[in-house]
Amino acid sequence: MQNASDSSLASLVGEEYEVEVGPVAHGGHCIARTEGGRVLFVRHTLPGEKIVARVTEGDADSRFLRADAVRIIEPAKDRIEAPCPFSGPGRCGGCDWQHVKPGAQRRFKGEVIIEQLQRLAGLTPEEAGWDGTVMPAPGDKAPAGEVPAWRTRVQYAIDADGNAGLRKHRSHDVEPVDHCLIAAPGVSELGVEKREWPQMASVEAIAATGSSDRQVILTPAPGGRLPLVELDKPVSVMRVDERDGGVHRVHGRAFVRERADGRTYRVGAGGFWQVHPQAADVLVKAVMQGLMPRKGETALDLYCGVGLFAGAIAERVGDEGAVLGIESSKRAVEDARHNLRDLERVRVEQGKVDQVLPRTKITETDLIVLDPPRAGAGKQTVRHLASLGARRIAYVACDPAALARDLAYFREAGYRSRTLRAFDLFPMTHHVECVAILEPVKKDA
Repeated sequence: MQNASDSSLASLVGEEYEVEVGPVAHGGHCIARTEGGRVLFVRHTLPGEKIVARVTEGDADSRFLRADAVRIIEPAKDRIEAPCPFSGPGRCGGCDWQHVKPGAQRRFKGEVIIEQLQRLAGLTPEEAGWDGTVMPAPGDKAPAGEVPAWRTRVQYAIDADGNAGLRKHRSHDVEPVDHCLIAAPGVSELGVEKREWPQMASVEAIAATGSSDRQVILTPAPGGRLPLVELDKPVSVMRVDERDGGVHRVHGRAFVRERADGRTYRVGAGGFWQVHPQAADVLVKAVMQGLMPRKGETALDLYCGVGLFAGAIAERVGDEGAVLGIESSKRAVEDARHNLRDLERVRVEQGKVDQVLPRTKITETDLIVLDPPRAGAGKQTVRHLASLGARRIAYVACDPAALARDLAYFREAGYRSRTLRAFDLFPMTHHVECVAILEPVKKDA
């Protein structure tokens, strides 16, 4: 194996190290150490393997190096041949665990949650109310070597030749693909990957699961002209304006219709909706089971998007209850107001949670749902929420690190995690969704 250069500024990209692989880490990689003690974050490997790791990022001054496993000397028992022909070192960066048995993927995600809870919140799984399992979504129990086709929204990058593909890991380079295995059937049947897209920077394909609606969102390259879009299925077309980033209708509906918990939701172009076809129902069920809303209660739905949780709570608290949703996206607020227009006791305000919530002058509420972006809610917002005295709070988290940090803030503010559930709504990737149900800590008499 090559040795690192003595120069403190020398790039180590391309250097190779024979290493024993340690535990899985947050982000889709495992931790290894060179003989000299240098830390490697290695993709395409598994805990316990002996491998040759080739450095992909870092120099002699870096705190750690990023690397790919380019040769497996001693494979782990959970390793399989990656089903996707575009997976592997230097290839498509869309998936992290194509080379891992499905059950082991969920186990590794659980280990990451445990590590984040301990390191950032000082909580054991038992203290967080979690049994340590990561549950697959209904219908996702595929055997090893088979990939569930679950992703209902795929953003294809377009290379210089007009070919559709996906970005390589931590790169702007495009890996052309002729079929993404995790793309839902409704996405694949559009045929985006079979066509050339001259003068385009990206093409996002959306296949609603609550209806037959299909949509593509085109982002032209600078100065690019829109092509005539002819796909294999009827589809509405939207365009991203390069001047203001706005999304404008070219033809067809400006939204797709999704369904969850017995309601239909309009989701405008670029609006947020869970990408797994079962995710919205799975999360609503977990949140409602945890909160157990009662007739006449009041509730807050923060970062409410198009109104998924607000609608579910409003149905359960009835005409005597009330729900306030807060969402920063103007388009999502318009959709939420449309989606919940039949529920008179629901109000949706537009703006950032940390700015709008204080202006409402609300001093108490019975229930809170928060589904913050990947960065989490943050200390200031958590403190404000804890001051409202809710009997239960549901925290929906797409990032275990942000969840753990916010759980620590909640604990400081007098709330504990009563239950925690984890769901594998992103198979083949390192992402995992969690739902924590919080309640006030009982003070000793």
